[in-house]
Amino acid sequence: MAVVQSSAATSSEPRGTTPTTPGAVGAPVDVSPSVLEGWLAQGDTVLVDVREDHERAGEHIPGSAHAPLSRFDAAGVQQRHAGKRVVFHCRSGKRSSDAAGRFGAAQGGVQVFHLAGGIEGWKASGRAVEKAAGAPRIDVMRQVQITAGSIVLIGVGLGAFVHPAFLGVSAFIGAGLVFAGASGWCGMAMLLGKMPWNRTKVARGGCGSCACH
Repeated sequence: MAVVQSSAATSSEPRGTTPTTPGAVGAPVDVSPSVLEGWLAQGDTVLVDVREDHERAGEHIPGSAHAPLSRFDAAGVQQRHAGKRVVFHCRSGKRSSDAAGRFGAAQGGVQVFHLAGGIEGWKASGRAVEKAAGAPRIDVMRQVQITAGSIVLIGVGLGAFVHPAFLGVSAFIGAGLVFAGASGWCGMAMLLGKMPWNRTKVARGGCGSCACH
């Protein structure tokens, strides 16, 4: 997968055009935080957050739009951001690569981009994020770790002292965590995100399924 890095050529690129990048047209191209920041400053690029509502409610990159992967509509994103370069991002990069691939395929193989390292890479580079007022004190992924660890521990205890069949509960949770790590999709996180203590207002603009804040 190609990576677009900051360079003099990038900074002098004409506004409203897509730079020449290595890699097959339609294949998602990694964009570094520094390059993305420059593109956003030019005003010809839109950053689309494909994380779920509960993730965005905790923190988001300022000015980003929102199109959760669970209800991703490539045609809708294109319609709402026509004429702009579209860059996707998620937490660490896997889901945004998926969204970028879908978007490119739906648009007939146009060049597509996603933020290398996702919002975690953005923060690691020292760039700011906005945190929602009333966001949970413990983020959802930490809640997943606490919940999954507790279920595994209980399953092992019951399996050792009550009946071996309870070990299957621990095995099931372990398999779910492996799947979540491999796919970037975590059902437990989505379930916990719907709990009352995790519900915070997600800012939405007048863009239908693609919120602009």
